[in-house]
Amino acid sequence: MELSGATIRERRKEDHMTQQELADLVGISREHLQRIEAEKKQASDKLLEKISFFLDLYRPDAGLEILLDYCRIRFPSVDVKHILEDVLGIRLKYMIRENHALYGYSAQYLMGDIVVMYSEDEKLGCLLELKGKGCRQFEIFLNAQGRTWFDFFRQVEMEHGVYKRIDIAINDRAGWLDIPYLAEKCRKEEYSTIFRAYRNYQSGELIRAREDDRDQMGNTLYLGSMKSEIYFCIYEKDYEQYVKTGQEIEDADVKNRFEIRLKDDRATHAVEDLLDYEDPAKTAFGIINRYVTFLIPKAGEEDITKWDVDPMWARFIGEEDRQLKLTDAPEPYTLERTLNWIRRQVAPSFKMLHQLAEIRGEADLLDRMIDEAKLSPQHKKLLKQQQTEVKEMLAERFADMGIRVDPDTGEIVEM
Repeated sequence: MELSGATIRERRKEDHMTQQELADLVGISREHLQRIEAEKKQASDKLLEKISFFLDLYRPDAGLEILLDYCRIRFPSVDVKHILEDVLGIRLKYMIRENHALYGYSAQYLMGDIVVMYSEDEKLGCLLELKGKGCRQFEIFLNAQGRTWFDFFRQVEMEHGVYKRIDIAINDRAGWLDIPYLAEKCRKEEYSTIFRAYRNYQSGELIRAREDDRDQMGNTLYLGSMKSEIYFCIYEKDYEQYVKTGQEIEDADVKNRFEIRLKDDRATHAVEDLLDYEDPAKTAFGIINRYVTFLIPKAGEEDITKWDVDPMWARFIGEEDRQLKLTDAPEPYTLERTLNWIRRQVAPSFKMLHQLAEIRGEADLLDRMIDEAKLSPQHKKLLKQQQTEVKEMLAERFADMGIRVDPDTGEIVEM
């Protein structure tokens, strides 16, 4: 549908954009845009296409998605089968047991990146830990069970689970945020915050402060202390993927990521808010709004409360009518990371052995080594996990939902 001047003006105002902002984006003068909106001048098809592009891009929800990216919950129960089968909905017999774990636990049960740690100490109980990939893999099971994250959290409440950490991530696919610009505003103290500190890492600097961040590269801004119950991490996701996978920066689906990292009471309050409203945008942007606002100084005005909100920040934060659902992006558990490790670390040694075998006239050396190798119980369980459909791994109470998940694509297929 062709844009009229009146439609352009209406959509621009809906998106809380000034004429000058839209004119700057499309590369024309404010007066030119003013005449187009007043229908005193006809815009070319190419210019209308450009105006439409930026109006779509800067709609309140365009290019943004909210998802859970980390979840650590302690259950006051030493019955690991109950936690796995009645809470997570995954049969115990398909989990791999390892006799070691973190945080003082004695053992852990694994399904890819879904981890449940176990202890006979009732003070420790069981601990569920889902990092980013773990959350995506768990969504495969939630979908197969016909449940949402909200349903799962209500189950956690029934089990008196204690939230130790929850990360809410906002993916910026459209490039709404300019992280070096925000870091510079922090340096100039052109922001209002109740955080006491910020840290900025420049492009090309590897972050090794925490295991979660060891592969991050590019511009990263931390607001708040990592030791506190809440802090923000804003980073260039496209650079991170470049470091991890070699994907070209311009091909990245997500440009930036804004992570709200919450621990203990702050995590609990966030989940309570999610369950009360089932409105992740209200929860996430409400938290951000409470803790930080980036500002534009007014000449000669020292009172920061009288400064204007930075337009870029205002556009990112949005208005009360913003509608964003909690995104799930289920990913099947694969052995891709193991295969990548084998390619990097093991395959060169295999190639050397193969060449050595040819020199020694033992062409079947590697075949003999593989034939003689013994698979551990963990290896056999891993093979079983890879060969079993998700529906078969569902605990009995969830097994009759009438839903199947394609193990290759993660898509839900009706039975």
